[in-house]
Parts: sequence; C-alpha cells; structure tokens
Amino acid sequence: MAQVDWMRAAYFVLLSREIDRLEEQQLAPQGKVKYQFSAGGHELSQVLLALALDHAHDAAAVYYRSRPFLLASGLTAAEALSAGMARTGSPSQGRDVGVVFNMPRRGGPLVLPASGDVGAQYTPAAGGAQAVRYHCEVLGETDWQGAAAAALGGDGSVAANGFWGALNMVTTLNLPMLFFIEDNRYGISVPSRLQTPGGSISANLASFQNLKVLHGDGTNPQEAWELISSAVQHVRQQGPCLLHLSVPRLSGHTFIDDQAYKSAEERAEEQRRDPVPRLKQFLLQRGCSEQDWKDIHNRVKTEVSEALALAESWPEPDPAQATRYLFFDGHAPRQGGLRAEGITPDECSPEPQSGGPRINFIDAVRRTLEVEMERNPRILVFGEDVGLKGGVHGATLDMQAHFGEQRVFDTSLSEEAIIGRSTGLALAGLLPVPEIQFRKYADPATEQINDLGTLRWRTANQFAAPVVVRIPGGYGKKTGDPWHSVTAEAVYAHTLGWRIAFPSNAADAVGLLRSALRGDDPTFFFEHRALLDTVEGRRPYPGDSYCIPFGSAARLLEGDELTLVTWGAMVPRCMQAAQSFAGRVELLDLRTIIPWDRERVLESVRRTGKLLIVHEDTLTGGFAGEITATVVEEAFTDLDAPIRRLATPDVPIPFNVQMMEALLPSPQRIQDSIRELLEF
Repeated sequence: MAQVDWMRAAYFVLLSREIDRLEEQQLAPQGKVKYQFSAGGHELSQVLLALALDHAHDAAAVYYRSRPFLLASGLTAAEALSAGMARTGSPSQGRDVGVVFNMPRRGGPLVLPASGDVGAQYTPAAGGAQAVRYHCEVLGETDWQGAAAAALGGDGSVAANGFWGALNMVTTLNLPMLFFIEDNRYGISVPSRLQTPGGSISANLASFQNLKVLHGDGTNPQEAWELISSAVQHVRQQGPCLLHLSVPRLSGHTFIDDQAYKSAEERAEEQRRDPVPRLKQFLLQRGCSEQDWKDIHNRVKTEVSEALALAESWPEPDPAQATRYLFFDGHAPRQGGLRAEGITPDECSPEPQSGGPRINFIDAVRRTLEVEMERNPRILVFGEDVGLKGGVHGATLDMQAHFGEQRVFDTSLSEEAIIGRSTGLALAGLLPVPEIQFRKYADPATEQINDLGTLRWRTANQFAAPVVVRIPGGYGKKTGDPWHSVTAEAVYAHTLGWRIAFPSNAADAVGLLRSALRGDDPTFFFEHRALLDTVEGRRPYPGDSYCIPFGSAARLLEGDELTLVTWGAMVPRCMQAAQSFAGRVELLDLRTIIPWDRERVLESVRRTGKLLIVHEDTLTGGFAGEITATVVEEAFTDLDAPIRRLATPDVPIPFNVQMMEALLPSPQRIQDSIRELLEF
C-alpha cells in the first residue's frame, strides 16, 4: 500500500475547515458569499482520495460539497474564496455557483466540470473511464495505462438516474471507475433510509456483478486511507469499485439550514466523529507534536487571511463577457475536444463534386461517418443497437465489423448514460457520435443535454465537449405515432450551447454532418424518418470533403412575390406546393436551426414583402415563432401581408395514417396558404 504524507493531508483538511469557518461566520452573513455549502465532516476522506489519485491521467467528477478534494488537487484558497464571491480569478470567472467547480490538471487529478444537478456527475465520469481504455487500446497511448476515473457523491445521489446509468455502464464493460460515496445520512433533511432501501447502498450492492464494494469510517484516518488505497488500486488493476464511507455533516445543507430535523443526540454524535480532532490525535500518536499541529493551523489561518485579501482585490467579471463562450470562437479550450489536443480538423470543400452516385439519405450518413472515422481515429459511434445490428435505421450497418467493437458499439438502454458518457469521452479529447434512436427517446437525457450545452460557457472556455448527437425523428413514410414521430426541434433551439442541423436530402446530410464532425461545438443532427430511404431524400453523393457551413440556407426556388421558409421533410412538400406559382415564390430550406440564416431570410422578405413558414413541429412555441419575431423586428415596414405559419396542431402525431396526414401540413394546405398570401 502506498504511503501518505499525513502532514500534507492535515494541511488541506485544516485549510478546508478554515475556509468554511470564514464563509459561515463572516462572508455569508455579510452577503459576500451568496451560497455556502460547508464540507465540514467530509474533509479527511476527500483529501486522502485526492492524494491517492496520482496518475498523470486520473480524472474525477465532483459535486457541490467537494471543495476539500479540489484544494488537495491544486485549487488555491484565493480561487476557492473568489468562486463563492463570484469574482474573476475563480474557476468559472463568476459564471457558476461558487462550489460548482472545474479545474484543468495541476499535478493532481483532472477535475471534470461539475453540475449543479444531483447525480449528474456519474455518467461523465464513466465516459472518462471508458476514455482511459480507448486511449490505451485504440490509440495505443501506453501512458494512459493504469489511469482511473472517480465520481464523488453524497448518499442522496445514489437514488439518481445518473448513478444507476453509470453503474450499469462500468460494470458491463468493466471500466476503471471508482464510485466514492460520502454518506452523511441526510439529503438536505431527508434521511438515507428514504434514499435507498435500508439506508446502505453498499449492503444493497454487495452481490452486484463486476463491482468491488467497500464500506468503512471516513473519519478514521488509518481506516479511511487503507480503504481508499485498496479501492484505487482495485480500480487501476481490475475494474469498478464502490467505496461507501460514513462521514458526519457537521453543518446544515447550506449555512441557513439549522438542522432542526436532527435530534440533539444525533448532532452530538456527529460532533464526536469530527475528523479534525481524530486526525490530530492520530498524528500525535505518530510523533507529531502539539506545536507541529499549531504551526499547521497558524499557517492555514495566515494563508486564508492573505487569500481573502487577494480574492477581494480581484475585480468583478466584465459584464460584456457574459455572452462569450457559449460556442467556439476561435480560442481552443484547455481541456476537451480535438483542438485542446493540438489537432486541427481537416479543411472542407464548399463545392460538391459532380458525377457522384445517387444515394439515399441514410447511405449518405453512413458513408460520411465511415470517411471521417478513417481520417480521425478519435471518432467513436455508439448507442442502442448501433453495433452488430447496424442501427434500427441502418445508419451503422457493417461499421462495427470494419472499425471494431471499441469504436462502434452498443450501449445499455439509458439515454442519460449515453449523453453523459459522451461528455466524459469528449473531455478526454475524443469525438463521440452517439445515436438516440428517436427524438422522443432523448427526453430522459435532458439533464445531461443541458449540462453539456453550457459546459464551455460555465468554465469560461477552460473545458469544451464537442459531441455530435444523431437523432432520427419525425413521421414515418408509412405511418406515425406519438412515440416515434416527434420532431420538437424547437425545444433544442431553446437549449443553450447546441447547434442544430436538420437536412432535407442526402447531399445536405453529407455536408452538414461533416461540418459537425469537424466542428467544435455540441451538435444535434436530425435525420428525418420520411427521408431516410425515399425518393425525396436521394441526391448525388457530393464527395468525401464536402461541407456546408451552419447558418447557410439553400435557395431552392426563385420568386419575387412571396418567401416560403421550411426545413426537413416539409421541403419536398413545399416544393410540390410551390410548383404552381413559377417565378412568384422563393423557397428557402434553412438546413440548420441553430444558427439559422437570418440574413438570407430577411433579404428575401424585404424583396418579396410576404412570408410563409412551414414546419412539422407543433404550432405553439415552434421555431416559426422565432423567425416571425425576427422579421417583425427587422423588416416590418417591408411586409405587405401578415406573416403566416403553417404547422402541426398542438397534438401528438396519431398512429392512424389518415389522422396523421390530416394534421401534417400537406402540399394542398401549403398551396392554399401560398395562394391566399399572394392574393392578399
């Protein structure tokens, strides 16, 4: 078993305790710290874990009570205080809650960007664990051998979806991940017996396959170190481990929580188990003197006082920077994505090659993936049924046989884990391309999707996680139903930090997918089911380097009396409807929703004076409303008629085909709307 520098550990334990004391007694009452989450009682075990994660590629996902771990991993006291005070110099530059940390490697473990959501830390850590194997076995980077990922969480978080998604993932694949559960017996005021049956996650998981389970006292220095060392060694050499440590929560959930829900006996017992006096007694027994302990304490007090002065001297963040870093702006992050690894994507060709074979939409997706995977060994494709089966839509047919099971593979049935895993993989310098089988199936991953989209912004470009999520959606060519026919792209248009592509044909699918795969931002790539293998979606293959920039609409018909804007499977319907009005209707296929081509739409409307927007998504809150608002704000005086929206009514898509077609914008309804506007 490795040895620990106990005096160093004591320094970090006391440093954390002193920062908590300062915030609770001074800064929070003064209003300088708005949220104060004490780690009192958790310090010792967290510090020991940070010291044990000493591999050059170790990584950890943390939560809001993990500041002792951060301090022992390299966070300075001034940074810790400035985070709570929302100052510059903090890890998020004042963008995120003070205890929601991120930290590029500083000699200790890499600290993945934390989430404010309970349980959201587990699946990104699992993705980080899978990245260890990928770097070793696919990329041949032997320096990753023996690295591990850890996820820290309280006992309340074991009830969350993310915990179980990650647990299934790492145990089925036998990945090097440690679940580090700090059990203080309460989730705010809810006791652990209401979080997990019997109140003990380790007892419940004792027979879980491919999982070593350890349980002990996180306030006993020797016992805690032996357990942590054993757990980390097991993860490095054999696979997943869950370490369940009992610790007290000496303060409330936050500084305003008086813990009235605890009995006097409980609170007295927690004080008795305070790890600080237990650590002091342990060190005295090992030859440390009272003066040695006082010296460490005095050093900590001096450093915290100096750190406070430094943090208060740092300016407030520049409000003009508040909108920066939602998307890549030419500056590479320090961690995550290809550019942080010094890899620049290949140049694209804006012009399609002529003479290519006419192919289906789904074949275009598969061929583009294959070409880009040949060029970029860091791309990996995964999801439910994408491996041996080749995807329920056939987009990954035979790709596993060609690229191997580590690059094209099936996942467990957990969309939360699919997206969370993608975050961890991207933060490790890989390019994940997960498939969500149908748009509605992405709903369980909403939390991870939101966290991933704002990750670059929340870390002030310290971290980025470019991911390309492929999502088939929309009504089918033969039928629809409420579960498989959802488009709902407007929901994602309101989801910060994501780009959205919605091609209407094979050539555009090639160009937009390649742009996404060579880009730097999280991207949703919609594949409409009615276009996958139908005549409407077929086009000549535009070449292995063809790209379409996001935010560039296609002008499919020219006209000077009405602008018709649409995307996806409504494009062929609008094309059919507009044929009767040759030279009068200008048809624009947006192709991308975020960003959308405002300039081309505005230019067209200013010239025609009339606008019709057609989309498959439901009317209320549909993206047509955003286009309408923009045109009204910027081209109102150019309008010669009210803007009209044509969309699906605010009901789900029915299973019955006739009912479905009655709801969808039909060529006849589109034609009628065109005629009415032209005659206005």
